[in-house]
Amino acid sequence: MSKNSDRIGMRTAEALVEGDEGYLCAEPEIVIGELDGPVGTALATLVGDQVKGHTRVFAILNSDVQVKPATLMVSKVTVKSERYTGILMGTVQAAIAHGVLDAVRAGVIPREKAEDLGIIYSVWLDPAVLELAPGKVDHDALFKVHREATVKVLTKAMNREPSIDWLLENQHTVEHYFHQLGREGKI
Repeated sequence: MSKNSDRIGMRTAEALVEGDEGYLCAEPEIVIGELDGPVGTALATLVGDQVKGHTRVFAILNSDVQVKPATLMVSKVTVKSERYTGILMGTVQAAIAHGVLDAVRAGVIPREKAEDLGIIYSVWLDPAVLELAPGKVDHDALFKVHREATVKVLTKAMNREPSIDWLLENQHTVEHYFHQLGREGKI
C-alpha cells in the first residue's frame, strides 16, 4: 500500500446533539484533512486572518495544552459579550478538546495521524445561553453535549456519512426542520 493511499485529503461532516434545555444544543460542521494539503492551508489562513467577533482559537484542554489533531474553532455566532466568550472559550472549548481526544482514543481518528491532520471546527453556541442568569447555566450538560457532538461529527467525517446511497434513498423522507416550521407558519 502506498503512503498516498493512507492520506486523508479532506473530509467534511455536520452533526446535531441536543440536550434537555433549548440552549443545550451543538451543531458542529467540520473539515478534516492533512496539514500538508488544502485543510492545512485553510487552517493556517484562518489563524492568520482573525476577524472581530469571530476569533479563531485552537481547542485546548487548558491554557498551554493544545490537543492533536490541531483543531481550530470558528464561531458561527458573532461574539459580542465577555460572558458569551467565557462560555464559548471555556466550557465549549474544553468539551471540543476532550471530544477530539475521545475520537483518537476510540480509533475514529487514527492515532498515528494525530500529528498530520487538522480540523476546522465551525462551532455554534446558542446565544440564548445569555438569557440565563450566571449560575443557572448547566456547564456540565453543556460540556457533555458539545463533547458528544464532537465525537459524532468526527465519526461521520471519517466514515464518510451519510453515504450518497443513503442520501438518494432517503432524500424524500428527510425534511429540514426549519423548512417544516416555515410551512406550518411558525417562522
